Amino acid sequence: MTNLPETRGVLTPDRALSDLTWLRVGGPADCLFQPADEADLAAFLAALDPSVAVFPMGVGSNLIVRDGGIRAVVIRLGRGFNGISVEGDRVVAGAAALDAHVARRAAEAGLDLTFLRTIPGSIGGAVRMNAGCYGSYVADVLEEIRVVTRLGEVVTLPASALNLRYRQSDLPQGAVIVSATFRAGQGDPAALEARMADQIAKRDASQPTKERSAGSTFRNPAGRSSTGKADDTHELKAWKVIDDAGMRGARIGGAQMSEMHSNFLINAGGATAADLENLGEEVRKKVFQSSGITLEWEIMRVGEYPRE
Repeated sequence: MTNLPETRGVLTPDRALSDLTWLRVGGPADCLFQPADEADLAAFLAALDPSVAVFPMGVGSNLIVRDGGIRAVVIRLGRGFNGISVEGDRVVAGAAALDAHVARRAAEAGLDLTFLRTIPGSIGGAVRMNAGCYGSYVADVLEEIRVVTRLGEVVTLPASALNLRYRQSDLPQGAVIVSATFRAGQGDPAALEARMADQIAKRDASQPTKERSAGSTFRNPAGRSSTGKADDTHELKAWKVIDDAGMRGARIGGAQMSEMHSNFLINAGGATAADLENLGEEVRKKVFQSSGITLEWEIMRVGEYPRE
């Protein structure tokens, strides 16, 4: 990739991405851009040829990059975007701030964002995916976000503009989230810290946190009400339908559905992106054959398949 705009940040052509994802797989990006700050990012995008695709990437905790890599400028935010500040009952966090760090900083200030403590990844990804656990979601506490559009414009969007829903949001194409503002309820700092410690203990007892995974592989399928309509209040669990299909511990190459938690796809050693994606698709097929349920991927899969 040539004729890229000048920048104060770091541009690395043909950059391998496997070491930037939790699953440690995937091919190279045409170019990796690590902007110095918001102004640098805005100037770069404003000057970048509009025909060049961009892909904002967080810490790679919920991502499979295919073995052929990504034909785009991958934008990865770093130190200039990881600040956390508390203003009254609001917490303002940079998109690169880790979810766990935001939860802990808020708790120290007596603000309850404890549900973020066990969510892997950074705030930008949490907003994009409307991350949540223990019955709480980003949508419950998000007030607004700040983004840099594909044209290099810096825009503030209210949470209502994102159409946040289960593991999804609507963001302008090519927009890069740079910060988010949350309005949090109050709580006793010691009680909030104790709650987070309990959450961590429960997570570590039930999930393969020591393995190379990308968190939950599939979204929990909606249950069915007595009328047969989708009913989120009677939510089924993805791990249960995977178990019922006999796919706990299933393997393809170096990819495996965890024995500890069957909705966790892990790199058990030497897996390729193809191994992981093919195993996931095999799970989807077996679950559909077993229960008639079509599982939807929660892990984002991007990039190209390698050329033969």
